Amino acid sequence: KRKWWGSERSICPRCKHVLSAKNLVPVLSWVSLKGRCRYCKKPISVQYPLVELFTAGLFAFSYIFWPVAFTPIIIAAFVVWLFILILLVALFVYDIKWFKLPNIMVATLTVATVMFVFLYNVPFNAVTLLTAIAGGVVFFGLFWGIFRISGGNWIGGGDVKMAFALGLIVGSVQKVLLTIFIASLIGIAFSLPSLANKKLDMKSKIPFGPCLILTTILVFLFGQQIIDWYVRKILYG
Repeated sequence: KRKWWGSERSICPRCKHVLSAKNLVPVLSWVSLKGRCRYCKKPISVQYPLVELFTAGLFAFSYIFWPVAFTPIIIAAFVVWLFILILLVALFVYDIKWFKLPNIMVATLTVATVMFVFLYNVPFNAVTLLTAIAGGVVFFGLFWGIFRISGGNWIGGGDVKMAFALGLIVGSVQKVLLTIFIASLIGIAFSLPSLANKKLDMKSKIPFGPCLILTTILVFLFGQQIIDWYVRKILYG
């Protein structure tokens, strides 16, 4: 797209031709066109249908493993969650490709997340809502502190801006710490092979946003089970 947000229409990344609706059906358009632009006939990257399939997989995964029973208000929360997933996938791809988390996307994510947290916690009580807000504040505070101390060398400003929304999603300070821990492990796991092959060095920039995004989704869906399992291991061995 010329712009990811606004009135601009989607265009072919090669010839810049504006694409009509029939060219934008997820996966099916790419398959029907055999991976080529309808107008210039040049190949269109397979990343587009893969991202679309990944997003659809997250939708199905979320429905199967949704942590609470569906009621009318929880269904509304689930619809907002699906929109949040679209934003998270967009940020995931954007950070990998361009090492950036655009402000407009992060701001939209934050607004959607605030809506989601209120809807998701209404059937429970005010304590869960306050716990989620505390998670957002602590997540943002930790990342802002790291950013300030390191002068932006240890973590990017986009990650700081996104942290409040991610903290609201995972829903508690305990889960925020779990998210940071698992995301760090994922980041290390993906970086070590490149460091070993000298494709990266200790000064190389590595996008941490995708690790945070994946971990946030997992911790929202399974965080309490992971914490309960860990506590049982500590208490009973």
